Amino acid sequence: MTDSKPKVLLAYSGGLDTSVILKWLSEKGYDVVAFCANVGQHEEDFSAIQAKAVSCGASKCIVSDLRKDFVDNYVFEAIKTNAIYEGRYLLGTSIARPCIAKEMIRIANEEGCSYIAHGATGKGNDQVRFEMCCQALSPTIQCVAPWRDAEFIESFKGRSDLLAYCTKHSIPVDAKPKANYSIDENLFHTSYESGMLEDAMCGPDESMFKMTTSPKTAPDAGEIVEIEFVQGIPTKITNKTDGTEITDSLELFLYCNKIAGKHGVGRIDIVENRFVGIKSRGVYETPGGTLLRAAHMDLEGITMDREVKRITEGLSAEFARLCYNGFWFAPEMELIRHSITFSQRDVTGLVKLELYKGNVTVMGRSSPKALYNADLASMDQEGGGEAFDYNPADANGFIRINAVRLKTYAALRAKDA
Repeated sequence: MTDSKPKVLLAYSGGLDTSVILKWLSEKGYDVVAFCANVGQHEEDFSAIQAKAVSCGASKCIVSDLRKDFVDNYVFEAIKTNAIYEGRYLLGTSIARPCIAKEMIRIANEEGCSYIAHGATGKGNDQVRFEMCCQALSPTIQCVAPWRDAEFIESFKGRSDLLAYCTKHSIPVDAKPKANYSIDENLFHTSYESGMLEDAMCGPDESMFKMTTSPKTAPDAGEIVEIEFVQGIPTKITNKTDGTEITDSLELFLYCNKIAGKHGVGRIDIVENRFVGIKSRGVYETPGGTLLRAAHMDLEGITMDREVKRITEGLSAEFARLCYNGFWFAPEMELIRHSITFSQRDVTGLVKLELYKGNVTVMGRSSPKALYNADLASMDQEGGGEAFDYNPADANGFIRINAVRLKTYAALRAKDA
């Protein structure tokens, strides 16, 4: 009589935690619909995940291929904004959560689920991101968060308790030894944290990296690519070394990952500030995102007005903060995204870059919307300014006026000395 049971949609990965949670929810009287999002995880067997979910007690397991949606509506939005959290982190995990949450709510509505559930811990950011996004999209949805449930926490104090529960209920467990760190994967990045990485002085093992070659062993010859944008969105990549050309958005991004990863681009090791107030050490690799952000920022330099650029830098920082903290569907984020889109009207053109041993070096750029005027910018004393009524002698008054407040301040300090 599943119709009489409360129905819950569980974000399910097929791993140890969510498999235990699935069974636990079933034992608590829920009709569990498992949901798995394909956002580009490496070498994931989704058929096996579906079969495992049903064997653990799910009434069904739904897998959604969100890769193109993820690239078009989330990853490229971050690129368009030059988003980077605390000056270091390209938001690889953060940017995937609203994409997944939106699909969760769609399926929850379709399946008649009154609840959603997830396996995020009570100390991390993801619990906030999932629940804030879901509640913004469906104000009446309720959430079950086992890792904040006193009974669940009392029953499962560590990995040994989880494994014992799996043995008791015949839940299959991956026989491979567990890595001494946790991994989050999608096509934008791979992140590594916890375990041995909680020691801030413990460097990452080279063997852990999945998307990037070590810069030390990357090819000794650089590779040149040209990336084209239309209104801030990447539309084409051309490898000038071997002639490869790609225009499809998903394939373009996957190729950026491949070519940048080959040359060791996109690794960082940082300590960041979680929204919940805890500092967290993470190791990330974001090869394609690093390449595209460098290209996009350079193109803005030739096409964007100075004051518009100044304002969008503040919007970019706010976009990153809101995305990181789980406010993707908040009204202030809507305002920022519309403003950024407006700012990108003329960010159209081409950027030429070289990839070499962990570095992305811009080699040139061109645009039909360029504000750059070589004659006007020339250091030659003659020519270039006539069409713009620019006379170098006018700089005398410009400097005097801008120096008035500096002189006033200096005079005041002199009195106090």
